Amino acid sequence: MLDVLHSERFRDQSPYEVYATLLDEGIYLASIRTMYRILHRADEVRERRAQARHPARVKPELMADAPRQVWSWDITKLRGPKGIYYYLYVLIDVYSRYVVGWLLATHESAELAKQLIADSIEREGVEPGSLTIHADNGSSMASKPVALLLEDLGVAKTHSRPHTSNDNPYSEAQFKTLKYRPDFPERFDTIEQARAFCREFFPWYNDEHHHSGIGLLAPAMVHHGSAAQVTQHRAMVLSDAYARHPERFVNGQPHPKPIAQNVWINQPDDTP
Repeated sequence: MLDVLHSERFRDQSPYEVYATLLDEGIYLASIRTMYRILHRADEVRERRAQARHPARVKPELMADAPRQVWSWDITKLRGPKGIYYYLYVLIDVYSRYVVGWLLATHESAELAKQLIADSIEREGVEPGSLTIHADNGSSMASKPVALLLEDLGVAKTHSRPHTSNDNPYSEAQFKTLKYRPDFPERFDTIEQARAFCREFFPWYNDEHHHSGIGLLAPAMVHHGSAAQVTQHRAMVLSDAYARHPERFVNGQPHPKPIAQNVWINQPDDTP
């Protein structure tokens, strides 16, 4: 019975179809219920054809302890006129949270992504072998043109696991900051209006936004090396405030929030 059910003729058919077909040909091997019982005993009450087995995606584990070591990029949609979307490409430095490049287009394209990455790497002066770029598995991110470009530039690449947003948290957080701005419109009338918004947003984000993930510093401070000086100034202000009114600080002298020495995408559990 199993040989019949496994045969090329019947392997796509249910026991009902097999039973009726054989019966029409004057053949009776077993009842429908018996066929199901035999398949169940063989653990085959499911697809009987050979199924492709895809290996489990490896969880990306990336660490940066300085700018220009790990970048993350993604594409988000901005609402345009009814039924139209604009595609915002953003490339962000994981350590400093600095947006190193962005562009807005009417469509998603591997060639546009390739140009954005190439221009950003050149502008940032990234040396071959020093950078890893992380992305999700979108068509542009996993495209051959982008992969070949990164290989030519000596840049490593990693990808998120399917349906795992936590594998690309920095890009997701940056998009949330963008879309939760009080002046972010429900939709843009034209792509020029959307570009004008982005031209104001990204300089604010890089140079003025006090980012909670980097000690309430602006990304540009961390990216361009002035973070230590700003933190030292903040420490002096807090020390002076404590000296004048220590009773206001029930937990002792306050200190500026430090910047993490190592920034991770999926820090291993055994990493101190």
